[in-house]
Amino acid sequence: MNTYNEYEQKTSLSIRSLKIVDKILRENPTIKRIFNSAKTANDAIEELKSWLADYVDEFPWISDYFKQLPSDEALFNAISWHDYAVIRLMDYIKHEGEDLKDITGSKSSTITTPLRNLWLAVHQGKGTSNEDFFMDMLFLFRQINGTLAKPKLSMKKNLQWMDKHPSGLDQKYIEVRRRNKKRIILEVIDKLDSGEIKSSRFSFEPNMDKEEKYLMVVEWWKDHRFHLSFAARSPKQVNDYLDQSLRSDTMEVLNDAHEAGIPIFINPYYLSLLSVSTKPNRTGADRTIRDYVFHSKELVKEFGNIEAWEKEDIVKPGEPNAAGWLLPAYHNVHRRYPEVAIFIPDTMGRACGGLCVSCQRMYDFQSGHLNFDLDKLKPKVSWNEKLHQLLAYYENDSQLRDILITGGDALMSSDASIKKILDAVLEMAIRKKKANESRAEGEKYAEMLRIRLGTRLPAFLPQRITKSLVEILSDFRVKAAAVGIKQFVIQTHIQSAMEVTPVMQKRLKLLLTSGWTVTNQMVFTAAASRRGHTTKLRKILNDMGVLPYYTFTVKGFMENYHNFTPNSRSVQEKIEEKYLGLTKAGSQKKIAHLIENPEKLKKGLQKIRQLKEIPFLATDRSVMNMPGVGKSMTFRTIGITNEGRRILEYEHDHSRVHSPVVEQEERVVIIESKSIHAYLSQMEEMGEEREDYDSLWGYSISKTEDCMPF
Repeated sequence: MNTYNEYEQKTSLSIRSLKIVDKILRENPTIKRIFNSAKTANDAIEELKSWLADYVDEFPWISDYFKQLPSDEALFNAISWHDYAVIRLMDYIKHEGEDLKDITGSKSSTITTPLRNLWLAVHQGKGTSNEDFFMDMLFLFRQINGTLAKPKLSMKKNLQWMDKHPSGLDQKYIEVRRRNKKRIILEVIDKLDSGEIKSSRFSFEPNMDKEEKYLMVVEWWKDHRFHLSFAARSPKQVNDYLDQSLRSDTMEVLNDAHEAGIPIFINPYYLSLLSVSTKPNRTGADRTIRDYVFHSKELVKEFGNIEAWEKEDIVKPGEPNAAGWLLPAYHNVHRRYPEVAIFIPDTMGRACGGLCVSCQRMYDFQSGHLNFDLDKLKPKVSWNEKLHQLLAYYENDSQLRDILITGGDALMSSDASIKKILDAVLEMAIRKKKANESRAEGEKYAEMLRIRLGTRLPAFLPQRITKSLVEILSDFRVKAAAVGIKQFVIQTHIQSAMEVTPVMQKRLKLLLTSGWTVTNQMVFTAAASRRGHTTKLRKILNDMGVLPYYTFTVKGFMENYHNFTPNSRSVQEKIEEKYLGLTKAGSQKKIAHLIENPEKLKKGLQKIRQLKEIPFLATDRSVMNMPGVGKSMTFRTIGITNEGRRILEYEHDHSRVHSPVVEQEERVVIIESKSIHAYLSQMEEMGEEREDYDSLWGYSISKTEDCMPF
């Protein structure tokens, strides 16, 4: 632990880093005494242990908590803001010198040596740690000495943060997008006339004038197939649709991405949501949308070497996946939990209405397994037989009771394909129920209770929600409910209040008439993590009768560096913002009852909010989809890299049933891809006030929220 490599001993710290070290010593006399007098890093660590022991003796629950991760709710609730920092320092001491390998198998394995780094900086001004590392250490000691105070919660401040974020229902943006639509339609006409783009379905009659063409494209705009046909697939097309407004650095990254083979697919409707104005007071509102569809330089750099985040999705014929499940010999079924398995059909449902650049399946785009060759994704003749073989997996499994049909995107499939899949699911559910009649008590199989469709099309392409689709969903619900299926859920992915438009609002209202509940999963990207952004989205979703369901930490390694938000910010948002919408058991039961009557959800949610005098309902759980098995937000910060990236040890969510593999792999280590300091610098670049995030440094411990009754 006391041996330093030659590079560390010869590398001088930056002046900024040395100033931070000096500040640590000036603000913490005890730390200054310990590190100045210690002849070795080991000596400093032993002195720190003695110093902390006195505090722990006074508050014995810290020692009890330290022995485990925070699955014990009573212990978790006992620790204070100050205790968070004491426990983190104790963890740093415990893991000093360990090679904390990320279970994901990424290249970011590291030896954590924060105390050795600090000793070397104090005594020699040397080392390979950077400013980000020392800033994190500075705030750790500020939390211990009381300078970094526990935040005071403020309804007024939260409402101000929410008001900063507009929605696509604001009249100002409705008008902006009306102009965008007109400009894009004229661009489509020019491209068709020049022959740059061609379509057998959408073409002009001979001798049509410009006015007639314009009116025809206005009609085409209502058809989701038009937007898929005329999606921008190259940097030039994206910039053409956006009136040549993209900056040179953005175009450079898009060109590099295109050359590297990363797909570009942004449809005209979604492009119309982006502002082309460069005026100071007109930029930033659509930042979350832009960051979701425009590639980052880190993604381009890593593409070709991206590793699968979802280890359980890597399947070898005849072998259990990482979660311990044997799966059919195709890539159609993904499973990590006992009671639910994902179903990906061999239809257009394998495609998406656009590319989300932080997609968890970027690994599959890299391998070519997923793509935007839409014509090639039409179901083959053999699909009918394969469909029934795949659903036999659900039928013959004793635990499966929940099927999530996704992709890609479930609603990318045609109406006929969706009906065929749902009919086959219903037949399977009936057979499974019938077979139980001859099984003895204690040997009966779990029967199908929940059907879900995963889709981002309400945001990417709301035109896809048609009366004919709703009729199919409604008819299925009636028949499936009659055989005991309880829940019918459309799990959508709306990322920002700016994605909510009048057309989306209208189509979601239509969708809710089908009797299916609509829930939302969002990803906590850097742009989406700005103060008030997610609370504003929750409110807008509730206004439409949509329930927030999950708020996910960005998955992946360095390819998603730009969009990654440290998990401490997720905890901060949960404690300091989401708390406004928390409800007690009585209201939660009312929400659960409303799910059985989705057409009443909008009014029901409004009534609960008015009664409780809250702006939104916080029905979503903030979680990370771990690369081992399952979701969790139960962690402790046990180490830190020389670049200031925190190292988290996760425990599984014990409130739900897991794969037996969890018993062998109880804890998961995650090395975050971005430091707190780098994240805050990014927030400043987005126009945020750094002081609004001060308490972020202190959130080093978390416990997963309880499940809602629904």
